[in-house]
Amino acid sequence: MTEHTAGTPHSALAEELAAAVTDVPGVAFLRPGLTDRLRGTLSRPARNPAGVRVTRPDGAGPWHVEIHVVALRQARTVEVARGVRDAVGRRLDTLAPAGSPPRVTVTVTGLL
Repeated sequence: MTEHTAGTPHSALAEELAAAVTDVPGVAFLRPGLTDRLRGTLSRPARNPAGVRVTRPDGAGPWHVEIHVVALRQARTVEVARGVRDAVGRRLDTLAPAGSPPRVTVTVTGLL
């Protein structure tokens, strides 16, 4: 796996995907991780946007994207998850076209 620090291509891709996810109807926000919660106390830059993990294990194969979101209560959770998966897939096709389709995992971690 490659390093995912701020300023790398993986980090830029993760930020683009995070922007696409937040535009999906029914998404309240990306779930913040421990790093994001401690960001105020630590003076280190964030590694990736909250709730987005992007990897490409063999460097040439499909992208693996993990998304963790909190959905709005009035939205159907399954529709939110499908919308996020589709938005991420479309964005990846535009930003980083590859021969094989990306593997996108969406987890709705809570409702707001």
